[in-house]
Amino acid sequence: MTAVRIGDREVGPGLETFVVAEIGINHNGDLSLAKKLIGAASGAGVQAVKFQKRTPELAVPPGQGDLPRETPWGVIPYVEYRERLEFGQEEYEEIDSFCRSMGITWFASCWDEDSVDFIDQFDPPCYKIASACLTDDALLAHTRAKGRPILLSTGMSSLEQIDHAVEVLVREDLVLMHTTSTYPSAPEELNLSVISRLAERYGVPVGYSGHEVGLAPTLAAVVLGACVVERHITIDRAMWGSDHAASVEPQGFSRLVRDIRMYESARGDGEKRVYDSERPVMERLRRVGL
Repeated sequence: MTAVRIGDREVGPGLETFVVAEIGINHNGDLSLAKKLIGAASGAGVQAVKFQKRTPELAVPPGQGDLPRETPWGVIPYVEYRERLEFGQEEYEEIDSFCRSMGITWFASCWDEDSVDFIDQFDPPCYKIASACLTDDALLAHTRAKGRPILLSTGMSSLEQIDHAVEVLVREDLVLMHTTSTYPSAPEELNLSVISRLAERYGVPVGYSGHEVGLAPTLAAVVLGACVVERHITIDRAMWGSDHAASVEPQGFSRLVRDIRMYESARGDGEKRVYDSERPVMERLRRVGL
């Protein structure tokens, strides 16, 4: 299995886990909050932060644009709510500059072709394709045409749908992300064993995008072979917004990164050996066969 290069890092089995803090829309349309989340993610030791980019009039499903939505700005049409969450040129220039000053990588999930073109001006190291977009062949082909690595989320998708998406994207520079598209996800629906099945079926690196409450399943995903992990980050899980309840606060992100690095250190190379630190114990306790 060939590793995928994302920025200055190789991503693949046996390599250091690529940890992504998804800011997504947890900034609630507030650039200052976005910067706080970037800083918190950097402080936790992640490799990258991710945003979501939409052109609301293109990305909102038919029939949903006029539906009323309760928001901090009052009850407004769903499409207006989506517009209030979107950052434009000025905000993304500020995000790009701020991430560079923090020394942290950023990229985005783009939900429509115009958004792909918009984000491409910032020279992202990769693109993420959301589970909701897995069946959008035009978006997949447009994203692939940019020539950058792609992380493809596979939530709410059958193997046959994933087969087709992989055929459209081709396997080069592709990472599949196992996920369950509920917020938060129930532990019994995480199905982490799919990680190894995806790796065997497609022969590409496989990661995990978690929406569960807690950290243990995400660490377990790394143990089971996930070479990329992504969790939503928030300042406060009680904040208003659709993704905050399934997100991780900064202290939790720090623990998650710590525990992943501890596991990687403990994983070893599989060669059984007697360590020098064991020899005094062996000499003291073993009666025969020194």
